Amino acid sequence: MTESVKIEKMVYGGDGLGRLSDGRAVFVPFVLPDELVSLKLSEEKARFTRGTALHWHTSSPNRVPPQCEYFTFCGGCHYQHMPYQNQLETKLEAVRDQLSRIAGIDFQVLSHITHSDQNWHYRNQIQCHVTQDGELGFMRADNTGIFPIKHCEIAMPGLNALLDTINLDPESGIKRVTFREDSDGECFVLLEGDEALPPELTVELEVSAGYMDAKQNYHHLAGTDQLHYQILDKDFTVSPGSFFQVNNAVSEKLVKHVIDLAKDIAPHKVLELYSGAGLFSAFLAPMVSQLIAIESTPSACYDFANNLDAFDNVSLYEGAVEAILPGLLPLLKPEPPDLVLLDPPRAGLHPKALDALAELAPKNIIYVSCDPSTLARDLKRLGGKGYQVQSIHAFDMFAQTYHIETVVLLSRK
Repeated sequence: MTESVKIEKMVYGGDGLGRLSDGRAVFVPFVLPDELVSLKLSEEKARFTRGTALHWHTSSPNRVPPQCEYFTFCGGCHYQHMPYQNQLETKLEAVRDQLSRIAGIDFQVLSHITHSDQNWHYRNQIQCHVTQDGELGFMRADNTGIFPIKHCEIAMPGLNALLDTINLDPESGIKRVTFREDSDGECFVLLEGDEALPPELTVELEVSAGYMDAKQNYHHLAGTDQLHYQILDKDFTVSPGSFFQVNNAVSEKLVKHVIDLAKDIAPHKVLELYSGAGLFSAFLAPMVSQLIAIESTPSACYDFANNLDAFDNVSLYEGAVEAILPGLLPLLKPEPPDLVLLDPPRAGLHPKALDALAELAPKNIIYVSCDPSTLARDLKRLGGKGYQVQSIHAFDMFAQTYHIETVVLLSRK
């Protein structure tokens, strides 16, 4: 069944929102506001549907040609048909909508988004899936399988050069391949598979490589086992399996904003949750008398220890925040930290972690989020625990996609 729909607005997730003749909302990818499209329904629910645009009766004057030939087939980018300034405005409005609708926060609190100086070729990491024929690709936009690729327009040039040179035997057992490029231009290839032992590897390029099995055991195969990143005036070593922000230039702007917020607070004691390889800790440690960090990923804990080795006022607990923080409360509550900084994964704060954080009752919280919907959910919960939003700032870490990074400062009422 096809139906003509006018797109009303863009929503978080990259889709346009329209209304079917029966009043149900329909979410359509790769469209723009005010476009009139004929669409085919691809998923139907009681209160909403999803559709695929088949024909444009009216196109937006803001529509631009996409730079990538895979756009609309590959699910990695969502906004290549949109001028960059419109992307920023769309993301800003999407975050405002999530915060207002879910958390009841006045959208005027969020008035600015920091842009990315590089709109293309900025990602220092991409992850490819492997087809049954051994080809590298991304998930299709409709989630029906893997789409083979030869290049990625938002990946750094060194990673694109590697994409065309990796040959996999279909029987290798490799499920995913992650490409990373550090600040020195050195590239790393991380192979992932189910087998306990890595496959045979022939290396004809100046590239480092490693293998990760299904149990997250790492096997080093070639070259160096560390990547090196420079953020502001700090050097960071990062293991191949550890998380690090994908846009170096915007990472610097985000870190500077967080540190400026911390300077205004002038904390003596800081607790950092989901500390990763120490990106924020390395800047906070010289400012405070004590920094306590919690991180669950073993490789990131190893990196944290390396990157914070020069500081005697830093301690690290390895484990899930929801498991570690409640047990630390008797130690922390007599003299609570002045500031808690957290940068959780996309799922946001675990309820046990949020309850423990509220019981700890720090004066200030800086929440770094990569998902506005889970951020809004957690802000609503923290509001019920006695916290008030002081400032919100958005950062376009992921140009050409709907993803966005947000930093929120909260304080106890």
